[in-house]
Amino acid sequence: MQQPTLFKHLQQTLWLSPERCLFWEEEQWLIVSDIHFGKSGHFRKAGIGIPQTVFKEDLHRLVTQIQYFKPKQVIVVGDFFHSHLNNEIKLFEKWRNDLASLPIHLVKGNHDILATDWYAANDITVHETQLVKGPFAFMHELPANETTTSEYIFTGHIHPGIHIAGLGKQSLRFPCFYFAEQYAVLPAFGRFTGLHPIRPKKKDKLFAIAEQRIVEL
Repeated sequence: MQQPTLFKHLQQTLWLSPERCLFWEEEQWLIVSDIHFGKSGHFRKAGIGIPQTVFKEDLHRLVTQIQYFKPKQVIVVGDFFHSHLNNEIKLFEKWRNDLASLPIHLVKGNHDILATDWYAANDITVHETQLVKGPFAFMHELPANETTTSEYIFTGHIHPGIHIAGLGKQSLRFPCFYFAEQYAVLPAFGRFTGLHPIRPKKKDKLFAIAEQRIVEL
């Protein structure tokens, strides 16, 4: 894979991966958002022919990031799973057994509707609204008033993307990391997701993920 990009924020060392996740060096945390495991299986149950390779590729990418960064914990900032139990989630259970010693924390998102005992059985620590560590708070959706917390907020949910114009009327859209003054929005880790256009302000930092490279804009 391409090398991650260093981004220093609030005196913390963050590595932005072109595989749509972030590694917090000081805490040795791998941080991902909006994986949506089981989404392709959910569509297949509805009669829409989405191949299971979508799920397998996302799971393989997650394993690769774990092997590369060797985190002490994995933090999922919401929408770990897309919906109810299906065959893809059964495959995840087998993978979880293979990496049973790795702590996984989930800050619940709007799609995380699996039963509480399922998370417990798979050794996933669930945080209902937020997880706070050091200068950062992790929550799936940005609160209506982000000043309700003194920490810098990391969120997901909207699957941020950016349009980049080319010659003529050509333009391309890429997932991105978006750092505003008081909060950041992480890209959706799952590839079977849409993109919501970001309109950054002048002081904001934005990193597009283009052709497996991080490009600062």
